[in-house]
Amino acid sequence: MLNDRSSAFALLSTRRSLKPKELSGPAPDAAALEQILRVGARVPDHGKLAPWRFVVVPPATRGAFADLLERAYRAEQGASEDANLTKVREFAHPDLALIAVLSAPQPNHKIPVWEQELSAGAACLNLLHAATALGFAGAWLTGWAAYSSAVAQALGAAAHERIAGFVFVGTPAAQPTERERPPIERVALMWNP
Repeated sequence: MLNDRSSAFALLSTRRSLKPKELSGPAPDAAALEQILRVGARVPDHGKLAPWRFVVVPPATRGAFADLLERAYRAEQGASEDANLTKVREFAHPDLALIAVLSAPQPNHKIPVWEQELSAGAACLNLLHAATALGFAGAWLTGWAAYSSAVAQALGAAAHERIAGFVFVGTPAAQPTERERPPIERVALMWNP
């Protein structure tokens, strides 16, 4: 774990997502996964609503999860046997930790739904920060499965809830390369009335 500010700043300055195919085992064990989940929950949360939930998909259930994804894909995309079905099944990645993050805002609350949804996004990013701090790497993915009502329902989402993303965590199989970032003067502006 990080124990000083310079280490924390270095982690935040260099954290990179890796594609799941760039990750391998070992995945975090139960104790490390619990630490990652605890840090994931330490996000801004106006009203202390915890408007998100983490659904861990254990390795032993990945075959069933792959079956679910295939059924949903066939039903929603009208697909028969094709190359996409292989990718759909591979999304279950049995060697990695898999956390589905549900955005679970409380409707008709004084805290706007938009703020609650932002908190769910922050939870996804904090999962990645925690994984990196423990020496792992991760990816936050969406894709068609995140927008599938059948997948959301199977993960326990209520009708008003959505999948904010799937967070995969594993051991880096390759050193991540830095990607180009936008020039700071383009994305950080000084307000001048």
